[in-house]
Amino acid sequence: MFTGIVTDMGQVRAIERPADARFTFETAYDPASIALGASIACSGACLTVVDKGGGAGEAGWFAADVSAETLSKTTLGDWQPGTPVNLERALCLGDELGGHLVSGHVDAVAVVRARAEDAGSIRLSFGAPRALMGFIAPKGSVVLDGVSLTVNAVDDSGGDHPAEGRFDVNIVPHTARVTTLGAYRPGVRVNLEIDMLARYVQRLLTVEKGATE
Repeated sequence: MFTGIVTDMGQVRAIERPADARFTFETAYDPASIALGASIACSGACLTVVDKGGGAGEAGWFAADVSAETLSKTTLGDWQPGTPVNLERALCLGDELGGHLVSGHVDAVAVVRARAEDAGSIRLSFGAPRALMGFIAPKGSVVLDGVSLTVNAVDDSGGDHPAEGRFDVNIVPHTARVTTLGAYRPGVRVNLEIDMLARYVQRLLTVEKGATE
C-alpha cells in the first residue's frame, strides 16, 4: 500500500529480458534499508525487490522482475536505461497519509493530450479509456505515474479521440521539480490508477442494481 507521495526520482539502470524482464533502478534510498521482497512503487507500478546493492559511496540500486502482463498493461514496456522513474516505498502503519490510499495496481495507460501554464503551475489534460471515466470525478483523486493528484475538471467527450474521456490536473512547482510530471508534453504515456474508494463504490452499486432486477 502506498500514498502517491514520491520520495525519490530514480532512473532505470539496466533491463534484462531472459523471459519476462528484470529492471534495475538507481535510487537515493539506502540499500541497507531495503529488504528483499519489499514493495516499491515505480512510477505507479508496485514491484517486488529481488536484488539490491551499492551504497557506501556507490550509487544505490535495486532490481525487480516484471512479468509480460505488467509490460503489456503499463508503460514499463516503453522504458529504457536512463528513463526517470518516480519511486515510493510502501506505507508503514503510523506513517503520514499525505496523498490517498494507493495500491500500486495500474488500471490503464493514459496519454497527455494538452499542456498549459496556469498561474505558475502546469495544467495537464489527459486522455483516459472511456470505461474508466465513471471513476474519475472533479476534486477526486487519481494516481499518475505514482503521483497522487486532485482532478480539476472532467470532460467525457474525448475531443478528437472518441474512445477516450478527458480530465485535467494541476502540477504545482514543487511536484514539477521532484517528480517526472514537470517534463511531460502531449503524447507522453503515463500509468493511471483510479481511486480505490471509487472502485468499491462502483462495485457495490453494480451488485445492488443486479439484486433489484
